[in-house]
Amino acid sequence: MSKPSNLRKVLEAGHFAVTAEVGPPRFADFAPLRQKAELLRRYVDAVNITDNQSAVARLSSQACCGELARMGIDAVFQVTCRDRNRIAIQSDILGAVAQGVRNILCLSGDHQRFGSDPQAKSVFDLDSVQLVRLAADMTRGLFPGGRKMEVSLEAYVGAVVNPFADPVDLQVIKLKKKARAGARFVQTQCVFDLERFSRFMERVREAGLDREVGILAGVSLLRSAGAARFMQERVPGVTVPEEVVRRLELAPDPEEEGVKICVETIDRMRNVKGVAGVHIMAIALEERVPEIVRRAGLFPRPDPAGQALGPVSCREGNRVDQG
Repeated sequence: MSKPSNLRKVLEAGHFAVTAEVGPPRFADFAPLRQKAELLRRYVDAVNITDNQSAVARLSSQACCGELARMGIDAVFQVTCRDRNRIAIQSDILGAVAQGVRNILCLSGDHQRFGSDPQAKSVFDLDSVQLVRLAADMTRGLFPGGRKMEVSLEAYVGAVVNPFADPVDLQVIKLKKKARAGARFVQTQCVFDLERFSRFMERVREAGLDREVGILAGVSLLRSAGAARFMQERVPGVTVPEEVVRRLELAPDPEEEGVKICVETIDRMRNVKGVAGVHIMAIALEERVPEIVRRAGLFPRPDPAGQALGPVSCREGNRVDQG
């Protein structure tokens, strides 16, 4: 039987997980991907490869995840509903797992009108909950409709949730549906509004969902006040408080201030009951991730056997019971 993913072992052992994100290049060469992944190798538990983020065509997530697997790095394969029907999705999942990829993150995908080809036709044969169910069924040896696979696949299925979309109760309901469909870990939208995120997590705990899924809070590195304004005004579902923008505007070194905000956010997340880890999104600044992880007191990471090495175990109340 195939070995489970490193991310799964870290979360199920109750350690505070750290993942990071890498966007593939817009050309057919693994070199920049390998360079970024090497920077992250010892500092995160898994590397998430985005799937044509912002609806811009890039080197495929499946191909990039396969390359990371060959490098011995635990990869998270993003698969969106936007670009594929259920036949193509099944094929891509099989292809990723055959290459050694053990994590699958299911999401809807950014609308094509925001990307480089706004005239493209979206697919959305499945919604995000149905996609989670399809992937989870495949881990149980079933294709859609109940047809049995010759060999079930080993994969850790995840989903996404936006704590800042209204109404919050609807977001909790969506999270519950994804958990019931088979999601075992969840990545959230970028967290800048800590008070609002804390209220969301209170509802999550009331529903008992923190005991069903490993919740990874999204943490984004902002390099300037302009970047913060862009996210505030142009990125759907992201809330950036004005105080964060002002900090970056007044800072003599905005990128360094962005790192400080990241570290402070991670420290707060470690004290929010029910948060099982963080997902760091340092867009085009992956070289700063090791520094962020060290300054947040999350290095070294747990070893592949799930044994704690240094100060990385969860704080009280953050252990995840996968049941």
